[in-house]
Amino acid sequence: MSNNYWDEDEDELDTDTITGNESGSDLLKKLRKAKRSDEKRIKELTEQLEGFSKVQRERTVKEVLEQKGVNPKAVRLILKDLDEVTEESVNNWLEDNGDLFGLTTQETPQNNVDRAALRQQDAITQGAITPDRAENLEQRLGAAESAEEILSILRSQE
Repeated sequence: MSNNYWDEDEDELDTDTITGNESGSDLLKKLRKAKRSDEKRIKELTEQLEGFSKVQRERTVKEVLEQKGVNPKAVRLILKDLDEVTEESVNNWLEDNGDLFGLTTQETPQNNVDRAALRQQDAITQGAITPDRAENLEQRLGAAESAEEILSILRSQE
C-alpha cells in the first residue's frame, strides 16, 4: 500500500502549452501580468464588499434609531463604538449611552399589562382556599353546633 496522497495525473507536467516561439521568460511575463490583474480584481471586489458592509451597518443602526425615535446623527457615534453591528448591540449601546441624547428607557405597555395580570393573580391567590385550609374549614363546620357558629366560621373565611 502506498502513502502517496496525490493523484498520478498531477505528476505529469503540462508542457503542451509551450510553443516553439515562446520562451520561459515570455511565459513568466504572462504569469506576472495575470497575477497583477487578479490582484487588481481582488482589490476591487474587497473594496466593494467593504462598501456594502458599511452601508449595511449604517442601515441597521438607522432602523433601530428610527424605532427608538433617536436623532439619526447618532449613527456616527454608534458606528465608532461598535465593532459588530446588530439590532441587539445597538439597543444595548442606546441603553448604556442613551442619556447623551436625552433618551430614557421607558416601560413598554406590555410590561404594564404583565404587571396588571400579576397583580390580579396575586389578589385571587391571596384569598384562595388551599387544600389544607379547606380541610380545616370542613372540620370546623362539622364541629359547629349551631347556625350562628356556622355563620361566624363562614364570615371569617371572607
